[in-house]
Amino acid sequence: MKVGIYTLGCKVNTYESEYITKCLIENNYEISSFDDICDIYIINTCTVTNTSDIKSRKIIRQAKRRNPNACVIAMGCYIQKATDIIDEVDIAIGNKEKNNIIKLINEYFENKEKINRVVEKEKLNIFEDMYINKYLNRTRAFIKIQDGCENFCSYCIIPFVRGKCRSKDFNKTIEEINDLVNNGFKEIVLTGIHTGNYGRDINTDFASLLKEIVKIEGLKRIRISSIEATELNKEVLDIINNNDIIVDHLHIPIQAASNEVLKIMNRKYNIDEFISKIEEIRSIRPDISITTDIIVGHPGETEEVFTKSIDNLKKIKFSKLHVFPYSKRDGTVSAGLPQIDEQIKKDRAHKLLSLSKELELDYMNKFLNKELEVLFERNNDEYSLGHTSNYLQIKVKGLYNSGEFKKVKLEEIDYPYIIGKVLD
Repeated sequence: MKVGIYTLGCKVNTYESEYITKCLIENNYEISSFDDICDIYIINTCTVTNTSDIKSRKIIRQAKRRNPNACVIAMGCYIQKATDIIDEVDIAIGNKEKNNIIKLINEYFENKEKINRVVEKEKLNIFEDMYINKYLNRTRAFIKIQDGCENFCSYCIIPFVRGKCRSKDFNKTIEEINDLVNNGFKEIVLTGIHTGNYGRDINTDFASLLKEIVKIEGLKRIRISSIEATELNKEVLDIINNNDIIVDHLHIPIQAASNEVLKIMNRKYNIDEFISKIEEIRSIRPDISITTDIIVGHPGETEEVFTKSIDNLKKIKFSKLHVFPYSKRDGTVSAGLPQIDEQIKKDRAHKLLSLSKELELDYMNKFLNKELEVLFERNNDEYSLGHTSNYLQIKVKGLYNSGEFKKVKLEEIDYPYIIGKVLD
């Protein structure tokens, strides 16, 4: 049988879809393009914004139209909360039993009856064990070490659809990374819904995990997909300071750059604490790239507050802003607050995107005429493309193998790339 898989959302979803792909291949299913006429379509959905909801519904309905006789499977965050679409799919999974995908497919084809395995969030309390030892089309390997979130930021639906924090077994995590490295992956990306919370439910912590990962022979880069400023404690920063294997890039979501909005959002820091943490990080890694997520147009963001936010973002000097117009999520605290006009949100988002490009170019310019190591990931006509440790996108003439490291001299900016020359 031919199977098409479509993944929306975060790196955790990417990992889960890769695991499902592995299971299907091991059980003799043929993985095909999602755009093909398939026997089975699997959509791993997202619900972080209204746009994610709309796209999830659209992709599910496209699959059914493409082949009305196909088995359409929808799973993940949108399905966990969406009662309006479940009747339109043949198998609904939510955020539990993704690792039982083969069993559920067999059950469906045996009985020809729809299956609904969506459970209430209180039952999302056990880490679903998944294991990957290789990726089909990736140079860097993601590994999901954690699931769930209990921060309950006032704007966020994720704690309601991902459930409580839970962690992958410590030894199994190390074993999985070892196997990925033995299969040729030189860069590992640690990912989770609340990655820095790792271990609190299994009597360990994120720093202890990092201490073991840096010892793995053959591993050249460890990248943390995202981590809260409050979780970059002394132990974690000591490991970053003493181990160059941890890349020169951290993604630290700020979400708002003013105390007024941070308080409404129920974030766990104020702006001075956040800035102090960034200064602490730069004291040990002066050239580190620090990127962030920021929500624009959240309730309480007046024009005065927005202006203040821009000043703070310039002061922090992120190397890139990932800008998200606030999206009202029913069931969250922020949804019940007075909302900001959509056009105002769009205008402010454009201003932040312009600021992001300005910050990116400032950061890129710091590295012109310097020599950095690049991990090549793909070829594009006569060019090879890859990333440095500090996540600069590099483009060089010549064809280099995916997964190959080369020392490159960075020569000129061709935004969003820096063009470089490989040093023999």
